[in-house]
Amino acid sequence: MMNKYIFSILLATLLIACDIERFPYDSIASEELFGGEGGLESATLGNYALLKGDADGNGFAPQLHRLSEYPGDNVSLSGTTTDPLFYSYNYQNITTSGRANNFWSAGYKAVVGCNKVIELATEGETIEMDHLIGENYYLRALIYFQLVNVFGRPYSQGTSNLGVPLKTSAEIDDLPDRNTVGEVYDQVVQDLLKAESLMTLTKSNSYATKEAAQALLSRVYLYMEDNQKAIEYADKVISSGNYSLVSTNLLPGYFNMNPDDNSETIFCFKYLEESDYNHGWYTVGSLYANIQGAGWGEMYASNSYLSLIDQNPEDVRRSFIDPQYLTDNDGNKIPVVYWIDDTFKYQFRLTFEESGKTYFTDGDTNYEVLSEEVGDLTKYYYLNDSNEKIALVKDFDMDKRNGYPKFYILKASQQEDVPHLWSPVVSRLAELYLNKAEAFAKLGNTASALENINIIRERAGIPAYNSAAEFPEGKELLDVVLDERRLELAYEGHRKFDVFRNNKVMDRHYPGTHLNGNNPYFEVEPTDNRVIEYIPESQINAQPTLIQND
Repeated sequence: MMNKYIFSILLATLLIACDIERFPYDSIASEELFGGEGGLESATLGNYALLKGDADGNGFAPQLHRLSEYPGDNVSLSGTTTDPLFYSYNYQNITTSGRANNFWSAGYKAVVGCNKVIELATEGETIEMDHLIGENYYLRALIYFQLVNVFGRPYSQGTSNLGVPLKTSAEIDDLPDRNTVGEVYDQVVQDLLKAESLMTLTKSNSYATKEAAQALLSRVYLYMEDNQKAIEYADKVISSGNYSLVSTNLLPGYFNMNPDDNSETIFCFKYLEESDYNHGWYTVGSLYANIQGAGWGEMYASNSYLSLIDQNPEDVRRSFIDPQYLTDNDGNKIPVVYWIDDTFKYQFRLTFEESGKTYFTDGDTNYEVLSEEVGDLTKYYYLNDSNEKIALVKDFDMDKRNGYPKFYILKASQQEDVPHLWSPVVSRLAELYLNKAEAFAKLGNTASALENINIIRERAGIPAYNSAAEFPEGKELLDVVLDERRLELAYEGHRKFDVFRNNKVMDRHYPGTHLNGNNPYFEVEPTDNRVIEYIPESQINAQPTLIQND
């Protein structure tokens, strides 16, 4: 398919014609497309547009979210579907996934566009031209980094594993086979260092900048386990003074803001209601929630994630989860307890009060809801007929789909109060503190690791860790750092990669349709073949020399 990429980028850029200030990426010259600085700028905007995708949820950024977030442990699907997303979610990957193919093809179309600009532009003519060239190096690096994450094994599992083809020219006949993971990472680092050296202008966070390149380099080095470099590049962004964490009070509305007004976002793909929103039914957020009548609302926060964040009830990040409570005829919430049974199904029971005690009925037996204090938390439980202690959640009754309570996820919705408008964040300042924390933990520097995760914990409104003695039972320093990374970056496309690159097991012992059928994945080992997606069959049909993943 690569021989079609040049024509695709030309077509994409020719078809879009809007005002450059109001519609990021979409102002494309229809004549002299690659002639002079104006033409090259238009082509660059076309590259951004290809990565951003369309109003129906197609394109690089939306598909990246699905391919990286759905196989994680933060989500729970409430039904089955013929959409290929189901096979990524339950690790029964297929070679004919339209989602994976769209991700691959959109990425390589933009790669060819970037290559064309890099080939035709001349460095050193103007600061503006140098920055423009740097943007294309950055975008190419971002594409290859994410492609190799999805289709290649983690760097920590060996650099000789197959990654993705490195196409660094715009030539139609240039049809490279798959490079190794190590070669792809080397190219990513090379491109980002080049981008860092070329970009000197100040731009909004909807466009690549020097700090965007440095932020991505910090993550790339972290994935490569070059911990000192990960810290160094995180510090470059932090010390620039160009970004600041949003306040505790503003954090629950992080993704509701116009991205231009967000002091923490370093780079995002900016979506606008006028050009990027088609009633909200096929956007990323539409699967997570139904808002004002828009959206399917079928994939919810997992019980695993809820259990983690509820360890600190005051955590303001809980506001990104919106439980859909039921009410009685008087508009009051209905008290219940619920638990997860041995078959990983939710069990909800109404409660009632009698003589100052709370009870629920299961079968023909009334059970008392008991409680105990564990640290600063009140834990609820009951004693079953075998006198075993069964943990309970004391809450209110919820709307359910197929027995799964609707814990809506809001991180991909409600930008500027539009139900499912959302600008996917590539890099933000909080990640850099977490990159540092993880790198310091791996270097054995406990004090510096805690200093950095405490910046994030305190911003979230939860207690800082003063020492390892305060860690949850059974947790070591790296576990605590990864838990904090999970809490902060949930639903932003990090979790799957964070688990497997650290050679951890993806634990999916919680309710969801990933457990349906024969041989479900309760746990996914980091070495499992299905940790990575198949190369799309249509790409192999077009280029038979591409080697399929096992």
